Order: sequence, then C-alpha cells, then structure tokens
Amino acid sequence: MARVLKTERILGIDPGFGRMGYGIIEGARDKWKLIAVGCIETDPKKSLSDRLFLIHQAIVLLIKKYYPTRAAVEELFFSKNAKTAMDVGQARGVILLTLRQAKVSFNEFTPSEIKQAIVGYGKAEKSQVQYMVQTILKLKKPVKQDDAADALAVALTLGSVSHFFAKCA
Repeated sequence: MARVLKTERILGIDPGFGRMGYGIIEGARDKWKLIAVGCIETDPKKSLSDRLFLIHQAIVLLIKKYYPTRAAVEELFFSKNAKTAMDVGQARGVILLTLRQAKVSFNEFTPSEIKQAIVGYGKAEKSQVQYMVQTILKLKKPVKQDDAADALAVALTLGSVSHFFAKCA
C-alpha cells in the first residue's frame, strides 16, 4: 500500500533580539518550496522588554498569516558575550512561549545538528549551509540576510528529521 505524504508548512526561526530570522517552507519528504523568508528587526534604542514584546507580536502575525503546522527553533549557541547570550536566551523564551500559546508544536536543534542535516557535516561553514539551502529550495539566488538563511536551514532540518522518522514508522 502506498503511503500518502502529508504536506507540512514549517516555520523556522533563528532567534535573536536585535534581528530574528524566519523562514517558512511547505512540502513533504525531500520536496520543499519557499513560502516566505525575512528578518524581524527591533530598535536598539528601545528597552529589552519592548523588543521582546515586538518579537512576540511578530511571531503571532507570522502564525496568523502563514498557518504553520509545525515550527523549528535554533538552540542557543555559546557566546563570548554573556549579556548578548542572556538577551538572546530571553528572546528564545518569548519565541517558545509564543509558539506554545498558539499551539504550534516545535522542535529545537543545535547549530551542529542543523549543519549535519543540511550539509552532512556538523562543522560545515556557514557558506556551505547557505549554498545547500539555495540548492534544496531551488532558489535562483542565495538569501541575502544570514539570519533569514539560517532560519530556512532550521526549517529544512525539521523537514529532513520528519522524513527520517516517517521512514522508520
């Protein structure tokens, strides 16, 4: 009996408090297409709490506009600057809470898991990941903003992990 593949719409998020990348893909298995990509930027002159609220509002709007079936969020990597790491950690908390409130199930992936899923090597260079994102999604040109390209890589990681588990079921 042939298995019918369910089309999914995945929201990928590269967390940040100054700039948060997002990417939305749709498809199944190894056939994905780009729906939307971009960055949400917050004003550095505003307080951190105002910036976090803006991130919350932006994710709510993305969910209402694109109706993702699932989401993927990059886990926090080690940062040399403790203040930056704490602020990004707070932004991740807002992102995860907003997804939970909207009842969008999500997975989290480390940078090395994302590189492994997209390039096949957990220590791949950023340029290699961006090239593979462009290739997988059949984009005519690379995504300009690093954070947006990273968000697409996060979404594609969830898509590839979903495919692996579907094969095992």
